[in-house]
Amino acid sequence: MAEQIAAQIRFEIMSGQLKPGAKVGTNAGLMEKHGTSNVTVQRALTILKKEHLLEGRAGSGVYVRETAPQIITPASYMAPSDPGQPYRWVTEAEGRGQRGSNKVLSVAEVVPPARVAEVMGLESGEVAVLRVRLGLLDDEPAELTHSYYPADIARGTRLADRRKIPGGSPTLLSELGYPQVDQVDEVAARVATTEEYELLEIPGDVPVLEIFRVVRSSDRRPIEVTVLVKPGHLYKMGYHLQVH
Repeated sequence: MAEQIAAQIRFEIMSGQLKPGAKVGTNAGLMEKHGTSNVTVQRALTILKKEHLLEGRAGSGVYVRETAPQIITPASYMAPSDPGQPYRWVTEAEGRGQRGSNKVLSVAEVVPPARVAEVMGLESGEVAVLRVRLGLLDDEPAELTHSYYPADIARGTRLADRRKIPGGSPTLLSELGYPQVDQVDEVAARVATTEEYELLEIPGDVPVLEIFRVVRSSDRRPIEVTVLVKPGHLYKMGYHLQVH
């Protein structure tokens, strides 16, 4: 029952029904609303406090945290950075008044998962270059990405080593003659893996958002396939579609 109450309050926060800084109803009100005990209500509120969605104020009550769930717009990171500018993850964060950074966790040639291999047109046993990165906002983990690149494109470039890429991968791919012209995202919600649970510091059983992204160049060849994962209780994905 506590998990159900927490899920309802979480929905109200994510949907904007409960605004940042708003006081959550009194324990007595929540007990009456959900037909349950004070112990169960307290357990539900504790779940949401651990998720950093609620905060207790001594002698006052429980409030929605001041920072609203954040909308991330994937298309804003697709274009190469302006000359001399850092990766758009950093500049977009600055525009929101945040500090963005990336940690490159590993780079290696690997046999990719079956779905990635199929999209990239790889035969059984063929390898791709994998870059695993942790994106941070204000030093807090915001997304975990596993990005796969065709080995014949990535070998001998910064895509294949652990150095950060000036301007990010869109800039480098464009410089290599593979401008990004098309991006397709599939979004799903699921339970976190152990790696995601630890690196993204996910509390409890909160689901994650998974974005399976395929980026193609002007010749329609997939030049990057990324599995991007974000904590589902802190972020939303935003898309701007134009109908011609």
